[in-house]
Amino acid sequence: MSKYLVEVTHGADRLSCLHAIQVFQSTGNHFLVNADWGCGDGVHKAWFMLDVESKEEALRIVPPASRKDATVILLEKFNMKQVEEMLAEHTPGETHH
Repeated sequence: MSKYLVEVTHGADRLSCLHAIQVFQSTGNHFLVNADWGCGDGVHKAWFMLDVESKEEALRIVPPASRKDATVILLEKFNMKQVEEMLAEHTPGETHH
């Protein structure tokens, strides 16, 4: 399984916020019910994390009407050994951003 961060954008007006929250809460889905919301700080998005097999599986958890406004991001962790090995693959003087 992989870890994904799901971000769902909604309208910036108060009614859009309340409607989005209501939709998430009414699903009864643990991930959606426990989503974090940025509305109080003017960022009209909800976030939640999932451990699932694919981006497609993560997207299926998002309410159908919100899927077009969702971004699913694969999350990774790195340790120093991995970073050193990846850096060693690059030739000296080569720059990557």
